[in-house]
Amino acid sequence: MTETQKTIRPIGLAILFIIVGLIGWYAAFALTLEKLDLLADPDAIANCDFSILVQCKANLNSWQGAILGFPNSLLGLTAWAAPIAVGVALLAGARFDRWFWIAFNAGALGAFSFVVWLISNSIFDLNTLCPWCMVTWAVTIPFFYALSLRNLRDGVFTSNEKARSVGAVLYGWVPALTVASYLIVAIIAQIRLDAISYL
Repeated sequence: MTETQKTIRPIGLAILFIIVGLIGWYAAFALTLEKLDLLADPDAIANCDFSILVQCKANLNSWQGAILGFPNSLLGLTAWAAPIAVGVALLAGARFDRWFWIAFNAGALGAFSFVVWLISNSIFDLNTLCPWCMVTWAVTIPFFYALSLRNLRDGVFTSNEKARSVGAVLYGWVPALTVASYLIVAIIAQIRLDAISYL
């Protein structure tokens, strides 16, 4: 990492971390409240149940909705605090060692992989699109891309200049990569679930 890169404060990245963290945390909080309501009254209609296709209840009551034996939303309540904290720290001028960025990226990769698995299960097994789950998907994707490509660009993963150049180019494409990912999910949902007819 060059001296210039060390002294430049990544304000845009920090703001992105805070925004996605707050949105993701709120979605997890909303899902947690819905789950508590369903535990109190299993026959209750969740506030995010809009149709047979667009609903939270099926996801919340499925085994996929509690993969570790407790609601996945509790993972979100704790995990989304990390990007918020890192974003605030970066805005305050904090600098993190290479090991921290690698560990943070490993966590983001875990979140991204989990979201891909949840998307697959939601569309192919549960045949539903959970609104608050989709909010979580929507913020996890750009968070993972931005963090990973920033780390590639800044030499966190490798000092290879070609790899870093690729990271620098792709970092500018994070919005496009995010939109492309959304479109892929939307196309798969349309093909599998005929989602448009439910709108």
